[in-house]
Amino acid sequence: MKLALQAASAASGQTSINPVVGCVVVNEGRVVGIGAHLKRGEGHAEVHALNMAGDQAKGATAYVTLEPCSHHGRTPPCCERLIEEGVKRVVVAATDPNPLVAGRGIKRLEEAGIEVRVGLLEEESRKLNEVFNKYILTKLPFVTVKTAVTLDGRVATRTGHSRWVTGPEAREAVHTLRHRHAAIMVGVGTILADDSELTTRLSVPGIHPIRIVVDSSLRTPPEARVLNGEAPTVLLTTERAPEERIRTLEAQGAEVLVCGPGPRVDLKLALRKLGEKEISSILVEGGGALNGSLLEAGLVDKLMLFYAPKLVGSEGPPVFAMQGPKEMGEALELTDVAIESYGRDWCVTGYPSNRAKPEPEPEQEGG
Repeated sequence: MKLALQAASAASGQTSINPVVGCVVVNEGRVVGIGAHLKRGEGHAEVHALNMAGDQAKGATAYVTLEPCSHHGRTPPCCERLIEEGVKRVVVAATDPNPLVAGRGIKRLEEAGIEVRVGLLEEESRKLNEVFNKYILTKLPFVTVKTAVTLDGRVATRTGHSRWVTGPEAREAVHTLRHRHAAIMVGVGTILADDSELTTRLSVPGIHPIRIVVDSSLRTPPEARVLNGEAPTVLLTTERAPEERIRTLEAQGAEVLVCGPGPRVDLKLALRKLGEKEISSILVEGGGALNGSLLEAGLVDKLMLFYAPKLVGSEGPPVFAMQGPKEMGEALELTDVAIESYGRDWCVTGYPSNRAKPEPEPEQEGG
């Protein structure tokens, strides 16, 4: 199962709104097939693993990181393929998080006489698919706030200078994060200050995320590099944005989404609209204002704080510009905290205590 999880992890960022899934087929103690879901609309992990196994799939055990699908979508159901190939046993890490379909694939396998075991390395599987697990239930993107910060909690000096807070190893890790997210979000202040391109720059080719700019009054310059066509760009604005400005930026290739009457972008509405566009995950690389607004509203699912061993003083902009609680007992806490080193820097990852727990959308009445 660990090998199946590794195969799934390698495809993170490639499967759109689909989960990342790995499968390993074992016959008489030997690995005879391995596969991962690589792209939405193409073969699932079980299909690739079974194709590799060939005749050796008969009587084998299949280890799969997510419950095999039982429905016809863009591809045929995987549980039927497992049955056809004569697999004797299936070990599943986690069931499908969607309560409308969870357990159906397992039930179909058991009805066909296949032994099924569920729950091996379940937590690892669910963590790997945290984006899918939220999106499939809520149709809202999984929001990760990433920021580079000094030891005294500042994202720049008192003059606004921020290149670079962290070292090259941490910056390389951030480009990997961009590759693994469907979209990257910043505030218009970042565009005006840095003219950021917001693309993925790795030593090997990477996937460019959709670029999202929160811009309440559409101050993004038409010549900004974020509109260079390297990747799609979405501008989130309000009803106060001038129509002429909307037309100008749309002519440059941007998609403009109006999110609320203003004066600020309605971030909850914006996330709902972005989810409707099948944007399943967003990496926020904004400044303190955007970070604080998202966090205070309970819209952040995950925090990744890249700390550098530097001090710049109290006049630098904070990582979270928000009022915060009156008492320490009311402070937001992070759960499931992990710490990793990147050169001289380190990253603290955790999940804010005020994040909304994914719940299924109510079923629509038929008619």
